[in-house]
Amino acid sequence: MRISVSDAKGQLTELVRRSEQGDEVVLTRHGQPVARLVPIKAVLDRAARRKILDELRASGAAKASRGPSAARSQDFLYDRYGLPK
Repeated sequence: MRISVSDAKGQLTELVRRSEQGDEVVLTRHGQPVARLVPIKAVLDRAARRKILDELRASGAAKASRGPSAARSQDFLYDRYGLPK
């Protein structure tokens, strides 16, 4: 929705309400866009952030698998005398 700044003065409460519901409200001056009303995202508290991090760590740990040992990863390149095959 585009509306001029002078028209928006009288209906600011309604414009803020529409913005909160997800509508894009663009304020114009002389037909040119100058500002946009957007809702502010809620900031998570410390406990909520901790819960999300714990869930991510648990999910990552469940997906992790051990690969081959790096200590012997290149043994197939050399013979028993240490020479390249």
